Amino acid sequence: MRFNEKELISLSRQPSERAAELGMRGPKKGDVVKKRLVKLVVNFLFYFRTDEEEPQGALLLEQCRVEREDSQAFSITFLDEAERKYLFECDSQEQCQEWIDSIIKASYEFMRKNLIFYRTEIHRLTGKVRQTDLLSGWSLLTIDFTK
Repeated sequence: MRFNEKELISLSRQPSERAAELGMRGPKKGDVVKKRLVKLVVNFLFYFRTDEEEPQGALLLEQCRVEREDSQAFSITFLDEAERKYLFECDSQEQCQEWIDSIIKASYEFMRKNLIFYRTEIHRLTGKVRQTDLLSGWSLLTIDFTK
């Protein structure tokens, strides 16, 4: 997938859903765990050297699997590259679970499943589907529940 580097850098500077210094090990053989500032912005996981403002890299959190490795660590692998595993070490079990939950919820796939669920619930409860709900994948966010 192609990305515009300037736009990614700009996105990395946006407010994050979650950010912390974590231990991170890349997918290459011989990679060691290094402290990185890790930021979750929309469905990108940016990682920075702790003393730099521009990201060292970014992971697009689509078609990936997040797994707990132990009580304070989790990994991310991608379905099309299962051999490439990124490992993240947290300071506590709670922090680890919070990161796992946030990453799972950040993907487009997760949001799409929720959209379908809520559309079905609205239809079940009201018997109606607004025309705009059929036209746009994100129009559910504009539904006015006061009417």
